[in-house]
Amino acid sequence: MTCGMPVRLTRGIAALVVVLASAGSAAAQTYGIDFRNTLMPASGGMAGTSVAAPQDFLSAINANPAALTQYKGTHFTIGGAFAEATVDLEQKAAVPLLGVAAFSAKSSTPGAIVPAIGVAQEVDGLPLPTTVGLAVLGAAGGGSSYVQVPASNATASYLLLLEFAPSVAVELTERLSIGATMFIGDGYASGPFVGTSGMTNAYALRGGFGLDYALGDATWLGAYYQTTQAFRFENEAVLFSERQPRDVDMGLPQQVGMGIANESLLDGRLLLAADALYLDWRSAALFKNIYRGQWVMQLGSQYRATDRVKLRLGYALAQNPVDESVGTRIGPVEVPGGVPAVKYLQAQFAIVNEHRMAAGIGVSDLLMRGLDFDAFAGGMFPAGESLGSDTYVSVKSYWLGVGFTWHFDQPPARRETPRS
Repeated sequence: MTCGMPVRLTRGIAALVVVLASAGSAAAQTYGIDFRNTLMPASGGMAGTSVAAPQDFLSAINANPAALTQYKGTHFTIGGAFAEATVDLEQKAAVPLLGVAAFSAKSSTPGAIVPAIGVAQEVDGLPLPTTVGLAVLGAAGGGSSYVQVPASNATASYLLLLEFAPSVAVELTERLSIGATMFIGDGYASGPFVGTSGMTNAYALRGGFGLDYALGDATWLGAYYQTTQAFRFENEAVLFSERQPRDVDMGLPQQVGMGIANESLLDGRLLLAADALYLDWRSAALFKNIYRGQWVMQLGSQYRATDRVKLRLGYALAQNPVDESVGTRIGPVEVPGGVPAVKYLQAQFAIVNEHRMAAGIGVSDLLMRGLDFDAFAGGMFPAGESLGSDTYVSVKSYWLGVGFTWHFDQPPARRETPRS
């Protein structure tokens, strides 16, 4: 893809993020390497729950774009999250062909800042009610670094994927909406192979499509599908004893999501929502050799304590995606040392945690009418796993984030619901 305005804008945001993160990995809250909506301003407080009735329009753009029709008027959000993981790796036996000796160490990769910036606009004058959106989002990240340990032979990996995402949603009937998002991805990567690797960037496209249906005044159903997104990082790594650099392919998987939300309890003050997601990691370059298909369940709630204050709570159960039955290859690369060496490389992206909790708060009309503030925090319960007999990895993490949203040109009677 040639550089144009979208690419320049995305790269500018990416450069800022990389500087702020000090080249850190954003692996603190991911399904595999995918953030989904767990770091969005409002959905972050509901553990990412957002398919049927997202509480911020950025979550609609990033997952089910049909839900954009729930937002009337004009909305602008600027926000972000800080995510940090503690990753401990124990390598019990040497992997001579990788130049790795036995060691035990904590990853030196710091946390990262993940952006969430966008605008949504209801369009007048069209045959059908239409809402368009545009966002710059942190989509995925991961990695670890043990360069401070000589026995690791400078083992390190890093991945950050950002998306420039135009989106459109159309209300076909009073109850049924459809939508689509085009993701223009800008990726930054180094590793994960032991050897010489430099930070390289690449671009890739992805499509997202969604449906949203209102069963009544207080219940919504939603579903979406996203295609794979394949990045090719050219001349990214000089592997092992080779002299010529190799291209490294990485990608995000095709995925589907379904959700339901209801806001009828406690006189309409309590919103309960549930999502089921499936990430087909077998469709993702490189990660198809590390992960297996992954199911995720997200449960979220929002209680409107006053006309201005909303309290949020969420829980997510994510299947451990790490594949136990790996071969001797990662992508096109035959890894020297066989299965034990592949297990060692697999540990760099081993997000084995299954349980996550999050909480958040939303305040409407903060300081001025039409300005909303959202904040959230969450964490993954500590978990560890043996990758074969020689490699053990444990992970724990936390994240927190904020968002400011300005609302313009809204209908006079603003509803404190997903359609506000």
